[in-house]
Amino acid sequence: MTDFVKKVSEKIPKLSTEQVGMLLNSLRSENDTLVSILESLSTGLIIVDNDWHIILVNKAAERNIPLSVRARDKNEAIPIWELIDDTSIADFLKKSAEKQNTNTGEEFSIANDDKVKFVMLTLIPLVTGETIGGTIISVNDITERRKQEILIHRMESLASLTNLAASVAHEIKNPLGAISIHIQLLQKAIKKSRETDGMLPDEKFMEKYLSVVNEEIDNLNKIVLDFLFAVRPVQTNLELLEPDSIVEKTMDFFMPEFESKSIKTDVNLCKNSPRLLIDQKLLREVLVNLVQNALAAMVSRYQNNSGGKLVVRSLVKSEKYILTVADNGIGMDEKTSERIFEPYYTTKADGTGLGLTMVYKIIKEFRGDINVKSVEGKGTVFTISIPVPQNGTMLLSSGGESDKK
Repeated sequence: MTDFVKKVSEKIPKLSTEQVGMLLNSLRSENDTLVSILESLSTGLIIVDNDWHIILVNKAAERNIPLSVRARDKNEAIPIWELIDDTSIADFLKKSAEKQNTNTGEEFSIANDDKVKFVMLTLIPLVTGETIGGTIISVNDITERRKQEILIHRMESLASLTNLAASVAHEIKNPLGAISIHIQLLQKAIKKSRETDGMLPDEKFMEKYLSVVNEEIDNLNKIVLDFLFAVRPVQTNLELLEPDSIVEKTMDFFMPEFESKSIKTDVNLCKNSPRLLIDQKLLREVLVNLVQNALAAMVSRYQNNSGGKLVVRSLVKSEKYILTVADNGIGMDEKTSERIFEPYYTTKADGTGLGLTMVYKIIKEFRGDINVKSVEGKGTVFTISIPVPQNGTMLLSSGGESDKK
């Protein structure tokens, strides 16, 4: 309210009808200006009263979060969380209301038509005079920022391709050498036959060398395909999800196989796991790979006897979600455990050496880390750590100091 309007409004009883009309027109004009400003903001704003009933919603908020049609009816006295179609956002607002926490913020992902949008919700008190008259909910679309962070992370990971390319060059040398030697032998044999009786070498002689050449060509083809698989960027669909629910479902899937092989399981997960920026399908792929390796290691050690045990734990420490998968299988020596994530390195006769490489790549896409500790003849522990997303917003605490939530 302008100073002019404020002063005039204090003298309403003394105003004429014409002056009251001028005052109302001034107020209407000022209100229209404020509404235009609110609607033009790129930041979404939702203002609710102390009962969390909607007072105002601007267009940016409607674009960025899934509000129901009923949210536009300001006459309905319904808490805002009942008017939001996204469960995670609705739960966040409801819990904030129950705890009377109007000085917080959290990040959310919203999936729609195979696309994922990231939004940041920040709650601050609506102060009117010296009292709190409600809550201001700001909604910011941070999708582009997240995409840029992912792109930068991928560009950094390209540096590791130098070592991978060197490994592939080494792998290619042997097949190329064998092909070269056998082609030279064929050339000598053909040259000799032309200089003597002009007859080609015996068919079996030819087939022997040609079969070796074809076999080595197949090996080269496999090396190239494996290389492309190893360097191809992981296609991720990152969302803010609770990892423990994915871990629990994956363990339930393996349970019949554990029981059939008399392997005990001990699964102890966070009671309230944080939401992480992950891909559900790829995290399940990581777990499947680790559990299958653990299963094979325990079967190799205990064979038909019981004694195998798989332990899965999760906890949150130092703003990181930590997941451990431990088995008491055959274990690995120090040399093997140091190279376990390298492309093409495998201890299995029929292994490609790319399973754990893919696990490593996926965890790196989640901006996390994975390491292994193993003792030969005793077992192996894989430890995954993934950062818990932080909103990075400085909010005022009730005591007036700034806290990073």
